[in-house]
Amino acid sequence: MCVFCEIVNGNIPSTKVYEDDMMLAFKDLNPQAPVHILAVPKVHIDCANDINADNSKYVAHIFEKLPEIAKSQGIDSYRIINNCGTDAGQTVMHLHFHLLGGAVFEEGLV
Repeated sequence: MCVFCEIVNGNIPSTKVYEDDMMLAFKDLNPQAPVHILAVPKVHIDCANDINADNSKYVAHIFEKLPEIAKSQGIDSYRIINNCGTDAGQTVMHLHFHLLGGAVFEEGLV
């Protein structure tokens, strides 16, 4: 089982900031910004390539909740990043979105 599935199932501890029946959001262990939250669906989806009509409701739900999560962390300006595949930097093969904020990001930085 993947590490994010283990976190979702409560087998690995995390610092949760939001949870409901479709998703879990928790603080990244290696933050790249003052606020760095990972948002994951509670169903296993490897990466964005595997989003389909059967599971896209989880992705839509995450994007509906991300502004609320950002606000709960005291930010209203933020980035949402997703890496799809190892060449793009995905290290855990479970679809997840990085919510980054609390800092001014360099203009033009991708």
